[in-house]
Amino acid sequence: MISGISHITLIVSDLERAALFLEKIFEAKEVYCSGNNTFSLSSEKFFLVGDIWVCIMLGDVRTERTYNHIAFKIDDSDFDDYFAKIKDIGAEIRTPRPRIPGEGRSIYFYDFDNHLFELHTGTLPERLAVYSQSQ
Repeated sequence: MISGISHITLIVSDLERAALFLEKIFEAKEVYCSGNNTFSLSSEKFFLVGDIWVCIMLGDVRTERTYNHIAFKIDDSDFDDYFAKIKDIGAEIRTPRPRIPGEGRSIYFYDFDNHLFELHTGTLPERLAVYSQSQ
């Protein structure tokens, strides 16, 4: 039986730049750096974002961008603070998709290796309730 997400691995072109991105925006805490050891495919660093294990691994990154993304939950009261952090680090902010009132707010942004992230203020129960009222 699946009990949750084990970890998220992102391939990046620069471990230090990606680490700074995770630390500044997500307040990620570095818990491991492979250094010169390569136990996996390449050099890597592990972080905790809240209690989520995020791995960044050195490699060839994709040049195309898609809507595939990772969304993290934030409180609505923190929305403006996160928006400022994202702008401050120089990440590209994507125009959000149209929203139905009540489904929460989102900030979509790319890291320096074309991964799309979302910070979202809503929950699944809230979204389902809004969608059921809009039918």
